[in-house]
Amino acid sequence: MAISEILIQSTLKLSIDPNTGKDFVSGKSIKNIQINGNDVSLEVVLGYPAKSQLESIRQQVTDALKTIEGIGHITVTAGSRIVSHSVQRGVNLLPNVKNIIAVASGKGGVGKSTTSVNLALALAAEGASVGLLDADIYGPSQPQMLGISGRPDSADGKSIEPMRAHGIQAMSIGFLVDTDTPMVWRGPMVTGALEQLLRDTRWQALDYLVIDLPPGTGDIQLTLAQKIPVTGAIIVTTPQDIALLDARKGLKMFEKVGIPILGIVENMSTHICSNCGHEEHIFGAGGGAVMAQDYHVDLLGSLPLDINIRMQADSGQPTVVADPESAVSKTYKEIARKAASKIAIASLDHSAKFPNIVIKNT
Repeated sequence: MAISEILIQSTLKLSIDPNTGKDFVSGKSIKNIQINGNDVSLEVVLGYPAKSQLESIRQQVTDALKTIEGIGHITVTAGSRIVSHSVQRGVNLLPNVKNIIAVASGKGGVGKSTTSVNLALALAAEGASVGLLDADIYGPSQPQMLGISGRPDSADGKSIEPMRAHGIQAMSIGFLVDTDTPMVWRGPMVTGALEQLLRDTRWQALDYLVIDLPPGTGDIQLTLAQKIPVTGAIIVTTPQDIALLDARKGLKMFEKVGIPILGIVENMSTHICSNCGHEEHIFGAGGGAVMAQDYHVDLLGSLPLDINIRMQADSGQPTVVADPESAVSKTYKEIARKAASKIAIASLDHSAKFPNIVIKNT
């Protein structure tokens, strides 16, 4: 049987990307097919970071090609190429930031900031260039969670350099004020300060900027959702009915301003006693899955109520860096891959391809 590109593509249409749920051909991940007699070489180029899975995906595609009768030597390489994707209408992308992921919750106390920092670190662990913006002006927590102290530098007195920890870039109002200084500001001052932190920070070639939004769905959150170029949002909740009520409001807020929902993360889904091993659903069971089903969005992952997650975040060594091979870290990485793969199949941003039109009097 003669080996052709059509035969290769029809074979790989039966091979499913484990993160997107689409086959590699319709997902446009198969590139540069080369045929030399019966020998075949090609590239698998994912639109999202998946460093921990590249070898298994390469092997998956290789095994699929081996089913072709008469095929000779097979060479498959696998990697990632992350590009900019579209945001809400009327909002321009930030320089040096390809995609922004907003992490939100309807109410406080559901583990949103812990999810944000571990999501950012998980994306970085999977091979992406990542930044984290702590948007909670009243209660910034990321400096402690990242173990960062000191003040950011400013070379020109106008822009500021991001702080760095665990391989990611970070910015927070907590870097600019004393720890025990309360921010007694009204809404317009808060949104103005946050926009400055976002736009005046000299982010360096970010694939993703994760924004840890303050809890709630008030004027501040709505204003930010309308002004910040967000690629997609993640809603964090617990299974508790009260938390889910507020999480639904957060989800609807993003829908109203045209920001896609990447999915839901359910925190504190179950508790396993460290002494006896008894498992108990302290805050209820299955609430995140029901909400995801009701709104036709993905449940990206469920995380346990685990004392180690809290202790590691409090000590400035979040779980993904403190214990990268743990089951919890693997769940965070799975959440990161799922969210990034949802972005990868969304519409591209083509604004950079259009020239600026300048009219001059001659």
